Amino acid sequence: MKNIFHLKVFENNDLLIVVALIFGLLTFASILFFVIGKIKPKANLTELKARTKSWWFMASIFIAATIVNTNISYIAIAFLSFVAFRELYSLLGFRQSDRRAIFLAFISIPIQYYLAYISWYGTFIIFIPVVMFLVLPLRLVLKGDTEGIVKSMALLQWTLMLTVFGLSHMAYLLSLPDIEGFNSGGRGLLLFLVFLTEINDVMQFTWGKLLGKHKIIPKISPNKTWEGFIGGILSTTAIGYFLAFLTPLDTPHVLFVSFMIAFSGFVGDIVVSSVKRDIGVKDTGTSIPGHGGVLDRIDSLAYTAPVFFHMVYFIAY
Repeated sequence: MKNIFHLKVFENNDLLIVVALIFGLLTFASILFFVIGKIKPKANLTELKARTKSWWFMASIFIAATIVNTNISYIAIAFLSFVAFRELYSLLGFRQSDRRAIFLAFISIPIQYYLAYISWYGTFIIFIPVVMFLVLPLRLVLKGDTEGIVKSMALLQWTLMLTVFGLSHMAYLLSLPDIEGFNSGGRGLLLFLVFLTEINDVMQFTWGKLLGKHKIIPKISPNKTWEGFIGGILSTTAIGYFLAFLTPLDTPHVLFVSFMIAFSGFVGDIVVSSVKRDIGVKDTGTSIPGHGGVLDRIDSLAYTAPVFFHMVYFIAY
């Protein structure tokens, strides 16, 4: 049996290249913003610096989750789901009588990730959308408090779908079977997904700052522009093409999948932004110093993970 801390990334040059690329880009961005700040002290780089710091944090977590024994990877991603679920449910104003149903929802997190761990696809894919969809309302009904029960049913299931079901697809990537000739495996797919999702966020923000003039959805996210959206999608799709070696996909498929990661990442971002605007908060939490909560940084992944997983699963597996 291999040591649990054996660094598997060094067995695969492709993964090592991507890890070096990620940290190289982060280092370059950090140095660039530092130099610009010295040259132009009045330049407003606060948001860019905050995003870069949060990306250091998130990249470190996911890279660690891919280079260490995969058993730890499942636990790390499940923990992110746990924190994101806790952040969101604490903002949504649940009733006192919902506590036992919320406890059941917490219990579903390790179950969902265990299903991913053992590669039980049939049950993994229906556990939260079907089983928990039926069980949670029953738990709420048994409490006997019907005032506001419809709202609690909807909010609790949606929170589970977003923070647990969606994110758990990242864990299942690690359980996908080996494909002959594809050496990067699930760890490569996970790095591909996370890197493209995060670089899409940065590219859309950067292009928006450089060229943005036309608001795309001002009532939800006033800073997002058509220029940032289109520039981000084109940049992310191009970067995905050069990282195709991390996937078992051919060129047309990897371009389409990269495009869908960029598009669904944008959707995930604005959906959570709309929730925060409705609640009246800027961030979902304070877990990441300087840039809010965990959900603020992985809202896009909650959408890109299931989209990417099912496209790759359908095309290659």
